[in-house]
Amino acid sequence: MTDPTPAEKRRAVKLFTDGACRGNPGPGGWAYILHDVATGKERESNGGQPDTTNNRMELMAVIEGLKALKKSCDVQLHSDSKYVLQGLETWMKGWKKNGWRRKTSSGFQPVKNDDLWKQLDELKELHKLKFIYVAGHSGHAENERCDVLAVEAAEAIRTRR
Repeated sequence: MTDPTPAEKRRAVKLFTDGACRGNPGPGGWAYILHDVATGKERESNGGQPDTTNNRMELMAVIEGLKALKKSCDVQLHSDSKYVLQGLETWMKGWKKNGWRRKTSSGFQPVKNDDLWKQLDELKELHKLKFIYVAGHSGHAENERCDVLAVEAAEAIRTRR
């Protein structure tokens, strides 16, 4: 797909994401912070699900952050999830080519979380993404804030049970 918005008209944003799970599977939470580079304005959001996995929450954080963007943007995606970053940068192309299946030693198997990967694939086409790995729990301010928000969302669901 061609880029719907010329580079000179796209807004530059930084998207910081994290997911958390209380048990795996268990109640989980996701969170993101969107930072507009030009204005310095930030927006954060979080949410969760009652019975999920950490990887699903990591994916949901990115999905929800990208869905919050109303126009095509240049997005620096900052994540502590190698699963998410490698999936977007490397694995997704092969999965799509193989009908959303991954090659294993015993043949092709369905991609785990393919429902979320397919959503990310659609959202990825709307933006120009740059992937930045952030080590978790290393003092990175936005990653730490996302972790707090994701854990809060997971805990809120856990305590409602």
